Amino acid sequence: MTVRRSIAAAAVLLTAPVLSSCGVNFGAQTDQPYNPAVGVDNRDGSVDVLNALIVSGTNGSGTVVATLVNNDQQQKDTLSGVTGQGKDKNVQVKVSGPTEITPDGLLNLATKGGISATGKRIVPGNFVTLQFTFQNGDAVTVDAPVVSQSNPDYSDVKVPS
Repeated sequence: MTVRRSIAAAAVLLTAPVLSSCGVNFGAQTDQPYNPAVGVDNRDGSVDVLNALIVSGTNGSGTVVATLVNNDQQQKDTLSGVTGQGKDKNVQVKVSGPTEITPDGLLNLATKGGISATGKRIVPGNFVTLQFTFQNGDAVTVDAPVVSQSNPDYSDVKVPS
């Protein structure tokens, strides 16, 4: 009887790793991109728009923050503009600062860009639909959340006065 139990216990120990790995495949959740931040990501175009959001110091104005990643390894790209879309078409966006994205490089708008936005829907808690257009890549549209500059995570972001 003890031999059978020993064999059964050994069989369970040997098959457990094999059986538990059945849930892991190429579509497993651990293989999916995950953004633990407040902003939103769009990876549909040749330029990825990552962690896009608007930091607002006062209701009606804010700074557009995102990281733009150029997936082309040969050709630079340039941010041509940012505009409000749909119900946010009246949002006015002013792009100043660097806009060039090197091949296979990135542009962090939080530290190097200067994109200000004004509009009545730029209030913490809202989502604002923005379209990023590029010289070479496809336009990318995101629903960017609006967050308050009083949040410690965004206190160092310069906002329009």
